[in-house]
Amino acid sequence: MAKRRHKPKDTPIAALSIDALFKLRDEVAAAISSRASELRKQLAHLTGTETKPGRKSKMAGRKVAAQFCSKKDPKLTWSGRGQEPRWMKEEMKGTKLTKESFRIQ
Repeated sequence: MAKRRHKPKDTPIAALSIDALFKLRDEVAAAISSRASELRKQLAHLTGTETKPGRKSKMAGRKVAAQFCSKKDPKLTWSGRGQEPRWMKEEMKGTKLTKESFRIQ
């Protein structure tokens, strides 16, 4: 838990001036923000999702050329990334076709 800091004189909040209340509000907000960022860092470290600011994938947002196409409908293509498409699974079902037989030369 965070350490509580007590002022030497504990004044009731109702007795504080408006400027003192604003200052107190800013101090509380800064303390909460600081603690929240510490907790986020700890959580990222524990879950292994730490990211370095400014680092993005070089391939992010880029299109990849199709590597596979359907035998029945050549308009259906797949880049080879992600899950195998349904059309490929359906065409391979009950046949000796493999993924490589759909590869574009």
